[in-house]
Amino acid sequence: MESTRRQFIVGCSAAIAALAGARTSAFAFSDGRAAATDKILVVIFLRGGIDALNLVAPVDDKNYIAARPTYLRLLDQKQGDQLPGLALNNGYAGAGDFRMHPGAAPLHELYQSGKLALVHGCGLKNGTRSHFEAMDLIERGIAENQQMPIGNGWIARYLKETGAKGFIPAAAMDGALPASMIGSSSSMALPNLEAFTFYGDGEQEKALRAAYGGTSPLEVAGSTAWKALDAVRSKLPKKPDGGIAPYQPREGVKYPDMGLANQLKNLAQLIKMDVGLTVATVDYGGWDTHQDQAYNFYARTNELSQSLAAFYNDLAPIHDRLSVVVMSEFGRRLKSNESGGTDHGYGGMLMVLGGSVRGGRMLGKWPGLANEQLDQGADLGITTDYRSVLSEVLQSSLGLQNPGVIFPGFASKDRLGLYG
Repeated sequence: MESTRRQFIVGCSAAIAALAGARTSAFAFSDGRAAATDKILVVIFLRGGIDALNLVAPVDDKNYIAARPTYLRLLDQKQGDQLPGLALNNGYAGAGDFRMHPGAAPLHELYQSGKLALVHGCGLKNGTRSHFEAMDLIERGIAENQQMPIGNGWIARYLKETGAKGFIPAAAMDGALPASMIGSSSSMALPNLEAFTFYGDGEQEKALRAAYGGTSPLEVAGSTAWKALDAVRSKLPKKPDGGIAPYQPREGVKYPDMGLANQLKNLAQLIKMDVGLTVATVDYGGWDTHQDQAYNFYARTNELSQSLAAFYNDLAPIHDRLSVVVMSEFGRRLKSNESGGTDHGYGGMLMVLGGSVRGGRMLGKWPGLANEQLDQGADLGITTDYRSVLSEVLQSSLGLQNPGVIFPGFASKDRLGLYG
């Protein structure tokens, strides 16, 4: 019987308690063999429902102009202290002048250079505008509450299907696993590489290692956990005094001193350690902009843009191995509210970044912003199911043979052409 992560932590905690309170961090439990694929998928989830129409929109659309005050829409020219949106190549034919938020200049550069693709009118096709329901369904990889095992995420199913191996096959760069990874015994939460260690003295560590030296499933899990710990320890840069040295990004790359950037910098370092990482997740919240959206959205967009660009540039030597998906649970209303913000909407936008991505294009079908084209006369419609994007990434980039196993009951009818 395969030992689970919970079983190991319980057993480990008992042993630690007997050793005068020493403690360990989270562990992974694979056998240390090479990963099943050298491709890497990073999923960045923008929690709160990003206003996709404030990130990318047709600035000359009369319905867009009528629905929002100047400070909550993108412009084609400077007005007062508000900068114009950044013009995009290859927008939706006949749908207007699509532009990107001026705070997203590094993302705009990635798009214009052909590395970033945008899929507008994308999301969960079940009509919900509830954060919790939408996030739960998306992270479980379904569209409605199907008969699925509780706590079974789409990334967990992917890891099981591919049999991904390595010291750390999957990691969440946060303090807890997202729902998409729940159900996987090879996923771990790892918010800080420096914290991936044993907090006890040498004798305590020796005793704890000896406690997991047998052949039972639990002991094997403990033994491989120590191997993962040793692998990370051996690859962390050291100071002359033996302490952990700060991570040095690739020459010319500077991460901004921001929360998201720190998560991505930590992830870049983990990827470079070559410990078998196949999938990683990063959460970035604060997008529930019911009020005072203009200021908050600019700050969030700027942080996302700078952080993601630094991360991508830091990993330049492996761009062809890397796919980054940026998504949210839903978009926001076309019409602004009376509090200087936007309320929960429906259709949103996904972004896909990578060296093999056929970027510099807006993919899928633009739903339109006329009243009769909106969902319930209020929200951007959905013309592309979010699973179509994820299925194509898994199949075309990571080599998955049958995405239907990961997204049960779903078969994408049309390929977007994300990859060549």
